[in-house]
Amino acid sequence: MNLENKNIKWAEFIIGEEFSIKNTKPYHKKDLTETNNNGISYISRTNLNNGVESIVENKDFKLNKGNAITFGGENATFFYQPNKYIAGNNISYIESEKINKHTGLFIQRILNKSILGAGFGYGKGLIGSRVEKRIILLPINSKGEPDYVFMEAFIKQKEAEKKEKYKSYIAKRIEQLKIFKEVEPFNNKNWNEFFIEDIFNIKAGKRLTKADMIKGVLPFIGASDSNNGITNFVLNKNSSLDSNVLGVNYNGSVVENFYHPYKAIFSDDVKRLSLKEVEGNEFLYLFIKTMILKQKSKYQYAYKFNETRMLRQKLLLPTNQNGQPDYEYMENYIKKIEYQKLTKYLERKTPKYYK
Repeated sequence: MNLENKNIKWAEFIIGEEFSIKNTKPYHKKDLTETNNNGISYISRTNLNNGVESIVENKDFKLNKGNAITFGGENATFFYQPNKYIAGNNISYIESEKINKHTGLFIQRILNKSILGAGFGYGKGLIGSRVEKRIILLPINSKGEPDYVFMEAFIKQKEAEKKEKYKSYIAKRIEQLKIFKEVEPFNNKNWNEFFIEDIFNIKAGKRLTKADMIKGVLPFIGASDSNNGITNFVLNKNSSLDSNVLGVNYNGSVVENFYHPYKAIFSDDVKRLSLKEVEGNEFLYLFIKTMILKQKSKYQYAYKFNETRMLRQKLLLPTNQNGQPDYEYMENYIKKIEYQKLTKYLERKTPKYYK
């Protein structure tokens, strides 16, 4: 199925006439408790993670029904919610008996494309009354009605294609990982503290303002806590061009750090770290990334994570018989975890999102 197929007919529909739009009851973060176990989604005005800011304990909240499309006043992004949830301020939702997990994903995409360039966001909220009056294009059947049968079939086809691609990737990755060496548990391993400057070569990023950015395909790494630190894609190149490094934020979202196997340029708020004694790789850097993040809580507004403190920050690392960082152990520990995780993913028949 192809949306550009000339045999597919489209027509305009007023959103408020085709769907019901309602406001959610708002809950504030101070009243919520985050959890990792069997919680409920807390939907906020974020553009990330399907609108889910966190998973929280259910304290007899009034839950919104799943199988709906949420949107926020300021983030101006539509997300399909398959399960029950609670929400923060200025979150509304769209519901209809015609919406299910497949038609919902199709309509969500159409809604997001319909507001591109419309100027919604801070200063012009995407409130329910404005959404109701907007017009969207939907595929139609022979009666001129929205063709929900086609929408569902289209998403099912795309889902099947993604599943096959996913399975193929996982199977190949498992083949690469299965030669890992068995390693002992953390509790049986000797650990020691090391200064960051003693185990890493540290290089600075280079300032690049938004005004000077030229749109391109090269990742630009900023002091972000999401999207692997990528804040833009540019044509610019400068002395910070690098790859196979950890990018560590010392401004912005301090201590957050990401592994960059690809070529990228780095903001002056991000330091590039590469191991001194061995050639770093994704497994080593992902292990060390977690050790660096363990230090995040100590750096607050009154205690800045500046360059001097970064150099003298201690990391707790597993050691070998010589008392030096055991890089072989770190590498195989991460390989083993990934191998075990991917094996479970491949055995899973249905993506967790749809359960």
